[in-house]
Amino acid sequence: MRPVVTAADLESVPPNGELTVSSDALITPLAREEAARRGITLRVASEEGRAAPSGGMAGPGSPGASARVLAIGADHGGFELKEHLKQHLRDWGYKILDLGTDGTAAVDYPDFAEAVGKAVVGGEAGLGIVLDSAGIGSSIAANKVPGVRAALCYDRATARNSREHNDANVLTLGAKLVPPEVAREIVAVWLSTPFAGGRHQRRVDKIRSIEERSAKS
Repeated sequence: MRPVVTAADLESVPPNGELTVSSDALITPLAREEAARRGITLRVASEEGRAAPSGGMAGPGSPGASARVLAIGADHGGFELKEHLKQHLRDWGYKILDLGTDGTAAVDYPDFAEAVGKAVVGGEAGLGIVLDSAGIGSSIAANKVPGVRAALCYDRATARNSREHNDANVLTLGAKLVPPEVAREIVAVWLSTPFAGGRHQRRVDKIRSIEERSAKS
């Protein structure tokens, strides 16, 4: 799994110190900002073992990220965070399929959760993100779309677990509960974490079986 350097990894580094990271590491936006704030130099270890100053941030899932399509949707409560995240996602190499809403006028979150879920299951997008004020309603609604495994995440641990253990294909976020900088880090970790397979595959298969049996009943 590609290593991820987060702001938490900088806690033990003194101000104006240095942290050496592997050449394939994903450095999250919040980690970059924290390093700049505290004067910490991030150095990338070269193949020969020498450390070189870290340059621009590689996006989650690079180098193949430019071919990825990410569906995103939000109600009025998540609109501003949606717009905030879209620029970062583009910077990381993702093509955005924006399914609305396009303003802060009151709308209904199930409409956008369903649209994102259908885009993912239908193959229009590889993964999806839905935002509302708390993230709970969008998660419930998206999971009603057969084939969707939507996960409400609120920190790095839940983001990583939902992908690694559950093969989540839709992320939901509560825009009123998670600050934008934390949301960026959650999204970065979520996108860069692959499904672990193994024993987790058996459990995901059982989730699919529940879905299939329910459809027949």
